[in-house]
Amino acid sequence: MLTKFIEKEFAYDGTQLRSLYAYLDHGLLGDSVVSWVGPCDIDFAHMVDGEDLLSKSEIRGARMVHFIVEKHHATLAEMVALQRLLAAIVKDVVARQSSRFTVRRDGDDIFVVLPDGEGKLSISIATVSPSSGLIHFAVNVSNEGTPVKTASLEDLRWAAREFSESVLAAFSKECLSIREATMKVKWVR
Repeated sequence: MLTKFIEKEFAYDGTQLRSLYAYLDHGLLGDSVVSWVGPCDIDFAHMVDGEDLLSKSEIRGARMVHFIVEKHHATLAEMVALQRLLAAIVKDVVARQSSRFTVRRDGDDIFVVLPDGEGKLSISIATVSPSSGLIHFAVNVSNEGTPVKTASLEDLRWAAREFSESVLAAFSKECLSIREATMKVKWVR
């Protein structure tokens, strides 16, 4: 799994969730995950989650760390499983760094208990294109501009790039371990 942290800050609007985004826009050919910091505001025309569309949920935030994962020739079930794995990795990374806070995962969502109550730390969606599976996963850097009660990296006193690089390294390592596990198994009759 190739990884890249993109230095330039720019907004996520849903159009980045497409096949070959990492290759055509950032030069990573193959299974990959790219990350950057920027605002989030997803127009309903680019919203993928049917539940959010039906409830007309606003998905936005003033500053988030975004991750786009692309895995070629993957099914939707594989991508949802990989999305849950990414969420579990984010939860573990956050819990290790911020041991004074309670962190929990519910499916693909991460929540943090702050002194003023529980806040949602992340947003996420998994989907497929004809050639690949895709995930957008994002974590609040700040709580500004969010339509629901949130928690953020600012609450945890954690720099966005440091957080991103920790997640990229852990996710890449786990994906390599999964791939290696598939190559060392003897078939059964």
